[in-house]
Amino acid sequence: MLKTILIIGTGSFFGGVLRYLVSLYVQNNVLSAFPWGTFIVNILGSLLIGFLFGLSERLSFFDYEWRLFLAVGFCGSFTTFSTFANENLALLKEGSFFLFAVYTGMTIFLGLLAVFSGSLISKTF
Repeated sequence: MLKTILIIGTGSFFGGVLRYLVSLYVQNNVLSAFPWGTFIVNILGSLLIGFLFGLSERLSFFDYEWRLFLAVGFCGSFTTFSTFANENLALLKEGSFFLFAVYTGMTIFLGLLAVFSGSLISKTF
C-alpha cells in the first residue's frame, strides 16, 4: 500500500508542477478574461490520458504501477476539474454568461475529442 501511495504521489508531484508552469506561462502570455491556462492543461491532459490508455491496451510494458503513476498521479494532478468549476463560478458571478458557456462547452467537447484522439494516435505506435 505504501508503495502504491508513493507511486501516485510521485506522479502527482510532477503533474501538479507541470500544470502550474504551463498555466502560469499561458496566463502571462495571453491577455484575456477566458481561463486559457486551465483550458489548455485540461485538453492536453485529456489527450495524454487517451494516448496512455490506448497504449496500455496494446503494449504490455504499461503495468498496473505505470498506469497508477501516469493516469492517477500525473494526469490526475495535471488536469484540474476543481479549478475549472471555480473559474466557471467566477465567470457566472461576473455576469460573463457567454464566456461561461463557451468555456464549459469547449472544455467538455474538446476534452472528449482529445481523449478519443489520444487513443487513435496511440494506435499508430
